[in-house]
Amino acid sequence: MSGSTGDARAAGRAKMDEVYGFSVDPDTIEGPYVDVTVDHLFGAIWTREALDIRDRRMLTIGVLAALGQSPLLEIQFRSALDRGELSEEQVREIVLHLAHYIGWPLSTGVNAAAEKIIAQRAKAAAAADAPTEESGP
Repeated sequence: MSGSTGDARAAGRAKMDEVYGFSVDPDTIEGPYVDVTVDHLFGAIWTREALDIRDRRMLTIGVLAALGQSPLLEIQFRSALDRGELSEEQVREIVLHLAHYIGWPLSTGVNAAAEKIIAQRAKAAAAADAPTEESGP
């Protein structure tokens, strides 16, 4: 741990697992950027009690949308849907709302990210519900 305390790293990794379903393994990625991200952003900021994860995620979605960061929005949308923080209808409503504040050119990427994740989830659900050859009709 380059410069981090064990408690901050443990809290940060636990919060990343809670928020996204994964954390950074410090044995595979080292350096001050990881220390600040895991130990400070997730260990000290995301763990504060004044805002819950859903509130923080909504703020993050707004910022990522304004910056045109569609790949990072996919992570946020997937996590919010997986954790039950947002419904598909709410994700689509966020896209419509943000479009009026960030503009149509940026909102096309936000919409594409949202619809990609919704479609992936629908495809996975359909595959899980499909009968297998072993189970028969």
